[in-house]
Amino acid sequence: MAASQHSQPKEDIDIAREAQIRPIEEIAAKLGIPGEFLFPHGHHKAKISLDYIESLKDRPDGKLILVAGMTPTKAGEGKTTTSVGLSDALSKIGKKTTVCLREPSLGPCFGMKGGAAGGGYAQVLPMEDINLHFTGDFHAISAAHNLLAAMTDNHIYWGNELELDLRRVSWRRVVDMNDRALREITNGLGPITNGFPRTDGFDITVASEVMAIFCLATDIDDLQERLGNIIIAHRRDKTPVYARDIKAQGAMTVLLKDAIQPNLVQTMEGTPALIHGGPFANIAHGCNSVLATTTALKLSDYVVTEAGFGADLGAEKFFHIKMRKSGLKPDAAVIVCTVRALKMHGGCSEQQLKQENISAMVKGFDNLARHVENTRKFGVPVVVAINRFSSDTKSELNLLRQLCAEIEVSAVVCDHWAKGGKGTVDLAKQVIKMIDNEPADFRFLYDDDMRLWDKVRTIAQEIYGAQGIIADKKIRDRFAELDKEGYGHFPVCVAKTPLSFSTDPGLRGAPSGHVVPIRDIRLSAGAGFVVVICGDIMTMPGLPRVPTAEHIHINEAGYVEGLF
Repeated sequence: MAASQHSQPKEDIDIAREAQIRPIEEIAAKLGIPGEFLFPHGHHKAKISLDYIESLKDRPDGKLILVAGMTPTKAGEGKTTTSVGLSDALSKIGKKTTVCLREPSLGPCFGMKGGAAGGGYAQVLPMEDINLHFTGDFHAISAAHNLLAAMTDNHIYWGNELELDLRRVSWRRVVDMNDRALREITNGLGPITNGFPRTDGFDITVASEVMAIFCLATDIDDLQERLGNIIIAHRRDKTPVYARDIKAQGAMTVLLKDAIQPNLVQTMEGTPALIHGGPFANIAHGCNSVLATTTALKLSDYVVTEAGFGADLGAEKFFHIKMRKSGLKPDAAVIVCTVRALKMHGGCSEQQLKQENISAMVKGFDNLARHVENTRKFGVPVVVAINRFSSDTKSELNLLRQLCAEIEVSAVVCDHWAKGGKGTVDLAKQVIKMIDNEPADFRFLYDDDMRLWDKVRTIAQEIYGAQGIIADKKIRDRFAELDKEGYGHFPVCVAKTPLSFSTDPGLRGAPSGHVVPIRDIRLSAGAGFVVVICGDIMTMPGLPRVPTAEHIHINEAGYVEGLF
């Protein structure tokens, strides 16, 4: 999201505190949800009963709108604010609308990015709760994941009846925090009562396969079956050992039985918001839960949802993984851009962003143009949302609209950060017009029966503009093994830097002809996809030199400060 982008002197958190937040029962009533099917968490948050969701299955679906973005920069692009602003604008013009977002992770909240609840006058509320512990979903996911890790080591300790090879235990542990010191550890040290020493490690919770399963499961039974299908280790003969083999899936499901119910909150303007699940898009599949999205589609005429990072990661995974697994089809896509981001992709530094620079914009437009072209490859109509900053000049905005016209895509200037839904009405009208006049012809870029290696190469060439992919023999052999073992029909989830189409975060714009190096490949048998780790990307991030946590505190009045 973009912060401090207009002349608005107030901080996001101050704006949020001044908002008129409505009782959650009032928000539920807008969607027709009876009070007996709500499980309130205080006055302004509630979970929606799975029984009620099941009763909606025969209702027709509304229209599904994806908000994605150009390759992100430190200047901020504003996908979350645009998603919230668009949903408020649709509500303002009389459309029954719900926005579906991911839950923020504590890692980036206390790390580099800060919160993820929108900004300015396009926020979801209660902002502090959403950015912190919310309804405890992430804690439940971490607990379920780590229970499986504990049961795995416990099985080994008590005789290892299933003959797990200690060198091939693949189930790591998780914590919802950026902590580079935990990437590689040795556990079981000390006396024999502590177990057997082996190499282990932590990922961040949002990269957990349990998180992916949580976000792809259609109901509680599907959740339990998927959890049972998690591969925790291999034997010496390389046969897999599953979570169901050590009887872990039942207890894991119990830990998730409340969390799996979607969370209902609201925007600042009272539009219903379902915020549920939160895998990162650079190291996971980057979409909110299928349950939240399908529920919203049954309850609304229009559903606005967001995919993380740039469209090369979030949108590609939204299409290839979430849509494939859920059977849903998108009706439209919005690609968010800023004049500032175009300048950075055109070679400007952060210090130069407030200066008009037409030549840098023209050069940086290649990045936006590729994202638009890529999204169109999926058969989905596209509109560009220009997230306006106060430093944008009239000439720059006119140029951006002209450049978009040259690639035959509509571009709408949006002012939701300063004006909320009122500042995004033109975008809302354009999206509706596009859905009505340009029906989507949704398609995938690769078929299920394509080899895994070829699926990754297709993404690299069609989405990243790469010449191809490379990997050492061990990795190539693993691809072949997975095909042979019956996992070749799975989609692939590429983990790579979000800061470039390439695997080099410093390579801005729209690089072409580069090669994508594959460092590792991990099977997520429960989630139903294969994770391909490229370049130097880490599944456990570290904190920056000056983490946001240094500035977060409770002031003398008892309010949280520094959270944005």
